[in-house]
Order: sequence, then C-alpha cells, then structure tokens
Amino acid sequence: MGVHMKTQNFIRGALIVSVGGIAAKILGAFYRIPLTNLLGGEGIGIYQMVYPLYCLLLTVSATGIPSGLARLVSQAQASGSRLGMRAVLRKSMSLFSVIGLVGTAVMFLFAPLMSAAQNEPLAVNAYRALAPSVFLVSVLSCFRGYYQGQSNFVPTAVSEVVEQVVKIGFGLYFAYLYRSNTVTAVVFTLLSVTVSECAATVFMLAAALRQKQVSPLYRDRAMLPRAAALLRVTIPVTIAAGVLPLSNMIDSILIVNLVGRYSDSATALYGLYAGAATTLINLPVSVCYGLAAASIPLVSSLTENGEAEKAEKKCAFALKCTLFLALPAAVFLFAFSLPVAQTVFPSVKGEQGIVLSGLVRGLSSSCVLLALVQTLSACLTGSGRAKISAISMTAAVAVKLILEFFLLRVPQISIFGAAYASAACYLVAFGINLVYSIKDRKNRRRFYGTIFKFGAFSLAAVLAAVPFGRINIFAALAVAALVYCSLSVAFCAFSEEELGLVRRKKKYDQYRRLRV
Repeated sequence: MGVHMKTQNFIRGALIVSVGGIAAKILGAFYRIPLTNLLGGEGIGIYQMVYPLYCLLLTVSATGIPSGLARLVSQAQASGSRLGMRAVLRKSMSLFSVIGLVGTAVMFLFAPLMSAAQNEPLAVNAYRALAPSVFLVSVLSCFRGYYQGQSNFVPTAVSEVVEQVVKIGFGLYFAYLYRSNTVTAVVFTLLSVTVSECAATVFMLAAALRQKQVSPLYRDRAMLPRAAALLRVTIPVTIAAGVLPLSNMIDSILIVNLVGRYSDSATALYGLYAGAATTLINLPVSVCYGLAAASIPLVSSLTENGEAEKAEKKCAFALKCTLFLALPAAVFLFAFSLPVAQTVFPSVKGEQGIVLSGLVRGLSSSCVLLALVQTLSACLTGSGRAKISAISMTAAVAVKLILEFFLLRVPQISIFGAAYASAACYLVAFGINLVYSIKDRKNRRRFYGTIFKFGAFSLAAVLAAVPFGRINIFAALAVAALVYCSLSVAFCAFSEEELGLVRRKKKYDQYRRLRV
C-alpha cells in the first residue's frame, strides 16, 4: 500500500511539474518565433550571448537550491517536524539571498569584461539589464525547494507559467517598440526577463502568505540549521548543474572566436546554435523535468528509511518514464529536422535555414541523453550522492570542450562541431551516472531492453508519419504520436504495478473466482 501510494504521488507530482514545464516551454518556444523575427540573426545572437554568464551565476546562487532543499525538507517531513521544514526555508532565504545579491553585483560589474571577451561591446547594457534576475531567482528557488520537498509541485508549476507569460508580454512589446534599434530592443527584451522573475517571486510570496494556520517565518522559534549543513547538500548539486552553464559561457567565447577566423557570420551562427536549435532540443527535456523533480523527495525518503533496493527501483522507473517521453522526440526531430525548423522559426530561411536544420539533426541525440542525465542526477541527489553527478558532468564537459577546440577549427565542420561535441558530452555523463544509479544487473538489463523496445516503437511511428510529413508537420506529429502510443499499449510498455493498478487487479481476480 505504501509503495502504491508513493508511486501515485510520484506520477502525480511528475505530471504537475511536467504540465507546468510543457506550458512554460511551449510559450517560450513560440515566443522565440516572433522574437527572432523582430531581433534578426544578429540581435538573437547578442541576446543569446548574455545567457551563459547569467546561467552560470544562477547555478552558483540558485540552481542547487531546489534539489538540495527538497532533500532536507523531505527528511524533516519524514521525521514529522513541520517547524524543522520551515526552519530550513528560513535559513536558506537568509543565506542564498545574500549569495544572489553577490551574483547580481558580479554580473553588473563584469559586463564590460565579458563583452570584450566575446568581441561584442554592444552587449554591456544587455548584461546589466538581466543582472537583478540573479537575486530574484535565488529567493524564488528557496520557495520552490521548500514546496518540492513536501511533494507539492503546484506552486513551482504555476510560477514557471507566470514567468513565461510576463516575459512574453513585456518582451514582445519592447522588441516591437524598439525594432528599429537592434541593441536597444535586445536590452529591453532582457529587462523583461527581470520583470518576469520579479512577478514569479511575488507569486511565491503570496502563496506562502495564503497558507492557513502558519505563522510568519520570522516568528518561528525552531532551531535553525547551520549554514554549513545547507551548503553541504546544495554545493554538490550546484557543481553538477553549474559545470554545463560554465561550458556554455566558454562556448560563447570559443565558438565566436574560432568560427570567426573563417566566417563573417560567427555571431549569427552562434545564435542559430544556442538560440534556435538548442531551444527545440530543450523542449522535450523540459517536459521530462517533472520526473526529475518528483524523484528527489521519493528517493530521499526511501533512502532515509534504509530501503535502498526500493529506491533503486524508483530510479529505474523514473528513468523508464524519461526514456518513454524523450526517445520518440529525439527520433522525430532527427527525421523531420527541416520541416520542424521551418515551422518553428519561419524567419530563418535560405542558407541559415539549412544550417539550423543540420544543427537540430546533430543535436537530436542530445535530446534523449540530456533528459536521462537530468533524471539520473536527481536520483543521485535524492540518495545523497550528488558528488558523483558533479564528477560525471565535469568529466563530460571536459570531453566536450576538447572536441569543440578541434572540430570548430575545421571550416567544413564549422558550427556543427559544437552539436557533435554536446552529444558526446551527454553520452559520457549518462554512462557514468547510470553505473552509480542502477547497480543491480537485472534492473540495468531491463533498462537496456527498454531502450530497444521504445526505440523500435519510435522508429515504427516515424516511418508511419513520413508520408504525412510531406503534407503537414503537425499531421506527421499526430500520426507518430498515435502509432507510438498504440504500440506502447499493445505491447504493454508499462506493467500494471508500475501504473498503480495492482489493487484493481486483485479485486477483479476476487470477482472472477466468485464467477461474477
């Protein structure tokens, strides 16, 4: 009964976060279409150049917070200490808001230096317009970790949608208003990101104030955890999540400078890679984020209770769900890269359209690999082994940067070298994380069989959709989804136990024995 309820909570939590993630990412993907049309290739290139440093600072000040705090709050909840849960929130707010302020100051002050390193002096004001977001996301992440630790994923999902809606509204307004001046349009479009984070933070504060029978945080008298205890949990997660943004920041310098040796459109090519192709690839990954977020409190509670075997089975189940969603998306993007790119980014035409299509195809394997790495990292965090995830990602990024250094120097490969290097990066991280997450040979063999099964379903679905792809990409997507789901049901992709139907089956067996 306990396992059954935990599975239900896991699926429900994953669905809530995934629905929020889907809505947010769909809004974000459609936002990029008019934004790219208004800013143009150079404008979206400058827009995307600012994000690597921003993401790196967010990682240092905020990214590890939800996962780390979710584990601490889950532990406090397991022991029945409500005051302990709120003490974790209170201490994290006081600690990470200060770290967020430092991150904001760093981004504001280092803006000229980063712009010079990227050989794009026009990006200085863009950096400064985005800088306050670092502090706001730090505060926002504390609330998200607090709620996720209680397996309450609604506030996180709603806040993500609020972020996107506000960003799109203000962003498109500013981009259209200043469309005659590309640099000004980029600066104010990035300012809309700051406004959106402010709106999401206000929403989270309002949600906390609406909780009934709960005193304000400053009135709590519970023993506050030490800062060292918080950092001990969040730092490994931060390192694991921060290595990739660090590599992306290096990308923004490496790609533009190496490709710029033989191409006059290095900034535009970087914009196509980091702004357009990566956006498409990250959409299925964002859908799978709910599985990762829901895994942490579940695996953490099982690990704390000494049920390591059950915890590993839940990791294997989360991995299977991730593969079920991400693998068909990767195969579809590979097969229909050109029509998908043309549909999502109609303003990118001619030679740039062909380059974008090639980048989507080259990054398609990264779609499933990154989603699997995301889930495995969450499982390692829940089981208290976030250091392994940090080590694996560090090794993977080292491989990526080495490959980029050699591939980007070849004019015949050009920007595609970055796509191939990314795929190799996620493959290395996935391999290492899998070895340490799924140790039981039976579970691992089942996973390999699942890859083969879902791969066959995906291939059959895409082949069935090919004739419809010549007519309309949405028709091809609908046919592929229908065939894939039909095959999954026909060949029992998930067992009755995994779907939480055990009790219903038992009742049916009882009625059958009574000849009812």
